[in-house]
Amino acid sequence: MLILSVTQVNRYLALKFKEDTKLHGVMIRGEISNFTAHRSGHFYFTLKDKESAVKAVMFKSNASRLKFMPESGMNVIVMGTVQVFERDGVYQVYVTDIVPDGVGEVHVATEQIKKKLAAEGIFDESAKRPIPQLPSRIGVVTSRTGAALQDIINVLSRRYPIGELAIVPSLVQGEKAADSIAEALVKAGKLDCDVIILARGGGSLEDLSPFNTETVAYAIYNSSVPVISAVGHETDFTIADLAADIRVPTPSAAAEIVSLSKEQLEGHLRYCDEKLRAGLNSKFDFYSSELDKLTERLLRFSPKQKLENDSLICENLEKNLKTAYGKIISERENRLGSLVSKMEAMSPVKVLDRGYSLVYRDGNVITKSADLNEGDYIEIKMADGVRRAKILDDREKF
Repeated sequence: MLILSVTQVNRYLALKFKEDTKLHGVMIRGEISNFTAHRSGHFYFTLKDKESAVKAVMFKSNASRLKFMPESGMNVIVMGTVQVFERDGVYQVYVTDIVPDGVGEVHVATEQIKKKLAAEGIFDESAKRPIPQLPSRIGVVTSRTGAALQDIINVLSRRYPIGELAIVPSLVQGEKAADSIAEALVKAGKLDCDVIILARGGGSLEDLSPFNTETVAYAIYNSSVPVISAVGHETDFTIADLAADIRVPTPSAAAEIVSLSKEQLEGHLRYCDEKLRAGLNSKFDFYSSELDKLTERLLRFSPKQKLENDSLICENLEKNLKTAYGKIISERENRLGSLVSKMEAMSPVKVLDRGYSLVYRDGNVITKSADLNEGDYIEIKMADGVRRAKILDDREKF
């Protein structure tokens, strides 16, 4: 019996696989599992169905041409050759191409890009910028020969002749279109545009592929001015639409958004006039009230007002003092009059009117006869005058 080495067996089987033309260029349907994208650029995965599984490898030269990134759980159809890997003695599929099963690879690639950009916040509503209502300069990024440009020009010339157009031509289809669009958006942003319209006509999903790229999405997101996406028709929806500040179905609709008709402009002016008047009235009322408060405060704390207040206080105090002084004088006069009346009533001089007289010697009142000596000179004061006399005999009795 012939005895073979392991290497000989594996090499024999590998030869048999190579000779079997049915295993060359084979197409296999299955589900991807255990997918690994190696840092070398090669893809390693298992292709399985409900009952079986087979290992697969896709080398970098083929993997780099894919428009999407395979994922575990994805149903696909792979194309390649079944061969034996002699070192391990296993057979596997050497894949040259992968196509999503049921949907096109362009659709799958687009959905993957959407998912990635959404995670980065490129589509967030908080990042959307308002579109200016009265732009001075409008940038247009589109094909110079396309119908989209003519549609925009026709609408703006009719509705908004005061707007200045800055046309930045770019490719809108083909492999180089994405880079061309991104460069045109940057250039338009440097032309002092107030808003940019990114436009092209409708087309198939493949025709619109440049607008479904990360390159264009990042260019829109990083644009220095708001971007309106007017790509395709009503039923078409691209990544550029999601990244833009606003999406419209047609280039004509974009031109209408950045322009105001005569009626709209008049209405806008009326609104601005009313708002301005209301604002001015509100400001006038506010500052008028503030002026009144400041004037009142100034009057309350000004030196002049303080002097006037102090002068008024002094006048009141003077008036009160005069009143109090007059009252005191009146009381004192009344009291003095009463005392004078009492004094006069008790005065010895009053007795003279009743027939009595007063005797003085040397200015002193003599009340006793014993106080007089013979020869003393006296004064006798009576009601009607004074008489002088001399004591002859102070002992003589009458």
